[in-house]
Amino acid sequence: MQTPDLTIADRIQARLDTLTRAERQLADSILQNYPASGLGPISALAHDADVSTPTVARMVQKLGFKGYPEFQSDLREELKAKVQSPIAKHDTWATGVPSGHMLNRFTDAVIDNIRQSLAQIDTGDFDTACAQLADTTSRLHIVGGRITHTMAEYLFLHLQMIRPDVIHIQSTSNTWPHYLLDVKPGDTFVIFDVRRYESNTLKLAEMAHQRGAKIILFTDQWRSPVHRLAEISFSSRIVVPSAWDSATTTLLLVETAIAAVQDLIWDDTKDRMQTLEDMFDQTKLFRKFT
Repeated sequence: MQTPDLTIADRIQARLDTLTRAERQLADSILQNYPASGLGPISALAHDADVSTPTVARMVQKLGFKGYPEFQSDLREELKAKVQSPIAKHDTWATGVPSGHMLNRFTDAVIDNIRQSLAQIDTGDFDTACAQLADTTSRLHIVGGRITHTMAEYLFLHLQMIRPDVIHIQSTSNTWPHYLLDVKPGDTFVIFDVRRYESNTLKLAEMAHQRGAKIILFTDQWRSPVHRLAEISFSSRIVVPSAWDSATTTLLLVETAIAAVQDLIWDDTKDRMQTLEDMFDQTKLFRKFT
């Protein structure tokens, strides 16, 4: 079995330049319904991708596996990891707990997550996403889930100061039709969805996509089902020695995007922020020491 540091999706992305045309076609098919796509017989995977069985066997070996059974074994382990509850995650971590203080162990895990996540990110995709976020000709909608709503709120608060027409969609699905009512083709949805993926989030993404919206997804290394609808997906590694997943890498991407968007439209942003500061002064919201 392969090292757990890299998912099969990571391995595919890292080797795209070495794949033949047929193998790229196969890789795209695998990623469309990842990781469940490779759990059936090798002939079924070949049929779904419209390639030959030998093509599947060759690409599996290029990914570092001895054969299709070993490839499937890793996929099954990834599928288990996607649906783990906090209790199961803690039990898995505790059985192999390394020595050292929690501060060091946790920090080492987070740094490793950041390093591996950034190595997999396409800078062109990141620049395109930031340009979309900075495009004031269309509205921007931001939504998170049960846990990720905090990152959605953080991004919303900053982008609302940077540009107009930013909408924070609340996590309760019974209000979504009201938000979707005025969505126009070309609007952008930023969606946060990590493992134990929420069915309501996928439904919202489907409805927004049907109305012509572009989707930017922040997800984890196993990738939310929303990635099939997203124009751009950012997969962050989230595993740390805890019953809970880490949001550090995702937050790093979010804060970097905020800085990039601010720079792209700084002249307008500066005026907007000055107006906001004047309002703060009028309300005496912040204490002044001069």
